[in-house]
Amino acid sequence: MPLTWSHRLILVLMLLFEPEWRAFTGRAGLGRVFWVYGVLISSGLALLFLLAREAQRVDVQQFLLVLMLLYTGLILVAVWRCAGPAAPPWGQVARALTVAWALNVLLLIGFLQIDLLVAWLGGPPS
Repeated sequence: MPLTWSHRLILVLMLLFEPEWRAFTGRAGLGRVFWVYGVLISSGLALLFLLAREAQRVDVQQFLLVLMLLYTGLILVAVWRCAGPAAPPWGQVARALTVAWALNVLLLIGFLQIDLLVAWLGGPPS
């Protein structure tokens, strides 16, 4: 029986995102998940946000805040799961740093969201 286009799409997506799925399910190395997915990609998202802020693109800033919030949630789960089998004390250190980082992101996004709401309502630019 030939594969339909939707089955082919699902197979391509599964192959494309297999490393990320391994990380999310806790089957990837902690170092890679923490440093690449956690630190590097999150820093890239933050840089994109700063560039959008510099360009005064409120719409892009709003999109990036939502994306960062969702991404932080996914990375928190991935690091937590990958930290379980990690050698002591690195698993506990990674979990503690990730929880602190997630709380920081939540506070930061909250304050940045307030700034964006003021901008959307026509208030003074920050």
